[in-house]
Amino acid sequence: MNLSPVYALAVWLRNAAMYRRTWMWNLLPNFFEPVFYLFSIGVGVGAYISQMEGLSYVAFIAPGLVCVAAMNGASYEVTYNIYVRLTFEKAYDAMLTTPIEPDDILTGEVLWAITRACIYGGCFFVVLALFGLTPFPSSLWALLVIPLTGLLFAAIGITFSLRIPNIDSFSFYFTLFLTPLFLFSDVFFPLEERLSPGWLWVAEALPLLHPVRLARAAFSGNFSAVALWDIGYSLAGSCLLLMWARRGVRQRLTN
Repeated sequence: MNLSPVYALAVWLRNAAMYRRTWMWNLLPNFFEPVFYLFSIGVGVGAYISQMEGLSYVAFIAPGLVCVAAMNGASYEVTYNIYVRLTFEKAYDAMLTTPIEPDDILTGEVLWAITRACIYGGCFFVVLALFGLTPFPSSLWALLVIPLTGLLFAAIGITFSLRIPNIDSFSFYFTLFLTPLFLFSDVFFPLEERLSPGWLWVAEALPLLHPVRLARAAFSGNFSAVALWDIGYSLAGSCLLLMWARRGVRQRLTN
């Protein structure tokens, strides 16, 4: 692997410098989406649901929405933004005229996507704390779930972005992949109560389910052996996808 931490950091710093110019316009739409869901579903639908697993409905959905915010932050960065830099701006071609290698670009982009996930997820966590929806100190463990979520969805998104024929393909990614994950990953209702055992095994393949389950365990302070599976799934899945993405980066940037 031709990876230089210094050059990977340079890619990260380049993205951070660009983000400082437009951070408000980038942050507000994606940050407020889970906030709107929190109030519309948590407060609206929650008025008709007395409790969910011993919690108010808004408290039940809060941990999952932290992961959704992190997922959004990482996903938008490694889809549209990377595709534009790769195809239209030719930013990576310019980087390769310097000592920066494809591995440095991949690492820098993944680190920046994790940073974006931490910004979105962290800000949403602060909002929850202001409304008294983050039981302390146990909920602080959820802050470790945010970068893990960012890593997983950075790996998924960048792998997809490197292999699509045109920018219109992202509509399939967001509509047919991220939206079903959002709706069926234990965020709004406990899957164990609504799905048969066979479908529960299928649900275990959903990448968002595992960070959501970890965040909910953090908020409740009740970790079990399942947390080890969730962590292992997230890390192993990220590593496998990044190895695939590494091949894609080299093919796209060196051919």
